[in-house]
Amino acid sequence: MSTLHTVNKSPFATGSLLSCLNHCSDGDAVLMIEDGVYGALAGTRISDEVQASTKQVSLYVLSPDAQARGLDKARYLKEINGVDYDGFVDLVAEHSRTQAWL
Repeated sequence: MSTLHTVNKSPFATGSLLSCLNHCSDGDAVLMIEDGVYGALAGTRISDEVQASTKQVSLYVLSPDAQARGLDKARYLKEINGVDYDGFVDLVAEHSRTQAWL
Protein backbone atom coordinates (compact mmCIF):
# COMPACT_ATOMS: atom_id res chain seq x y z
CA MET A 1 0.00 0.00 0.00
CA SER A 2 1.56 3.22 -1.13
CA THR A 3 0.62 6.77 -0.25
CA LEU A 4 0.45 9.92 -2.32
CA HIS A 5 1.51 12.83 -0.13
CA THR A 6 0.57 16.38 -1.14
CA VAL A 7 2.46 19.39 0.18
CA ASN A 8 1.02 22.85 -0.41
CA LYS A 9 3.20 25.10 1.76
CA SER A 10 6.53 26.63 0.81
CA PRO A 11 9.41 24.73 2.38
CA PHE A 12 10.91 28.12 3.23
CA ALA A 13 7.90 29.06 5.37
CA THR A 14 7.12 25.73 7.10
CA GLY A 15 8.77 22.38 7.67
CA SER A 16 5.93 20.42 6.01
CA LEU A 17 7.92 19.16 3.03
CA LEU A 18 10.86 17.89 5.07
CA SER A 19 8.53 16.33 7.66
CA CYS A 20 6.62 14.66 4.86
CA LEU A 21 9.79 13.27 3.28
CA ASN A 22 10.95 11.95 6.67
CA HIS A 23 7.67 10.04 7.09
CA CYS A 24 7.47 8.57 3.59
CA SER A 25 7.86 4.86 2.97
CA ASP A 26 9.46 3.15 -0.01
CA GLY A 27 7.17 3.44 -3.01
CA ASP A 28 5.33 6.55 -1.82
CA ALA A 29 5.01 9.65 -3.98
CA VAL A 30 5.08 13.33 -3.05
CA LEU A 31 3.24 15.92 -5.12
CA MET A 32 4.18 19.54 -4.48
CA ILE A 33 1.23 21.86 -5.15
CA GLU A 34 0.44 25.55 -4.61
CA ASP A 35 3.43 27.17 -2.79
CA GLY A 36 4.84 23.70 -2.14
CA VAL A 37 6.24 23.80 -5.70
CA TYR A 38 9.20 25.83 -4.39
CA GLY A 39 10.48 22.57 -2.90
CA ALA A 40 11.27 21.34 -6.42
CA LEU A 41 13.93 23.98 -7.03
CA ALA A 42 17.60 23.06 -7.37
CA GLY A 43 20.28 25.01 -5.53
CA THR A 44 18.31 25.81 -2.38
CA ARG A 45 19.14 25.11 1.25
CA ILE A 46 16.86 22.06 1.21
CA SER A 47 17.55 20.71 -2.28
CA ASP A 48 20.13 18.16 -1.06
CA GLU A 49 17.60 16.64 1.35
CA VAL A 50 14.86 16.64 -1.28
CA GLN A 51 17.17 15.04 -3.83
CA ALA A 52 18.30 12.37 -1.35
CA SER A 53 14.68 11.32 -0.78
CA THR A 54 14.32 10.29 -4.43
CA LYS A 55 16.02 6.98 -3.65
CA GLN A 56 12.78 5.76 -2.05
CA VAL A 57 10.11 8.27 -3.06
CA SER A 58 8.88 9.61 -6.41
CA LEU A 59 8.64 13.41 -6.49
CA TYR A 60 6.25 15.45 -8.59
CA VAL A 61 5.31 19.09 -9.01
CA LEU A 62 1.95 20.34 -10.25
CA SER A 63 3.11 22.16 -13.37
CA PRO A 64 0.24 24.71 -13.57
CA ASP A 65 1.03 25.84 -10.00
CA ALA A 66 4.74 26.19 -10.81
CA GLN A 67 3.95 28.11 -13.99
CA ALA A 68 1.61 30.43 -12.08
CA ARG A 69 4.56 31.29 -9.84
CA GLY A 70 6.90 31.89 -12.76
CA LEU A 71 9.03 28.81 -12.10
CA ASP A 72 10.72 27.37 -15.16
CA LYS A 73 11.01 23.59 -15.23
CA ALA A 74 14.74 24.01 -16.00
CA ARG A 75 15.15 25.17 -12.38
CA TYR A 76 13.74 21.91 -10.90
CA LEU A 77 15.91 19.17 -9.47
CA LYS A 78 16.42 16.67 -12.27
CA GLU A 79 14.54 13.95 -10.32
CA ILE A 80 11.32 16.01 -10.17
CA ASN A 81 8.59 15.18 -12.66
CA GLY A 82 5.97 17.72 -13.67
CA VAL A 83 2.31 16.68 -13.93
CA ASP A 84 -0.81 18.47 -15.06
CA TYR A 85 -4.25 18.09 -13.46
CA ASP A 86 -4.89 14.82 -15.30
CA GLY A 87 -1.55 13.57 -13.96
CA PHE A 88 -2.66 14.56 -10.45
CA VAL A 89 -5.77 12.41 -10.87
CA ASP A 90 -3.63 9.53 -12.17
CA LEU A 91 -1.37 9.76 -9.10
CA VAL A 92 -4.38 9.60 -6.78
CA ALA A 93 -5.67 6.53 -8.63
CA GLU A 94 -2.25 4.80 -8.54
CA HIS A 95 -1.90 5.04 -4.74
CA SER A 96 -4.07 3.38 -2.14
CA ARG A 97 -4.35 6.51 0.01
CA THR A 98 -3.66 10.24 -0.07
CA GLN A 99 -2.21 12.32 2.76
CA ALA A 100 -2.26 16.13 2.71
CA TRP A 101 0.52 17.91 4.60
CA LEU A 102 -0.76 21.30 5.70
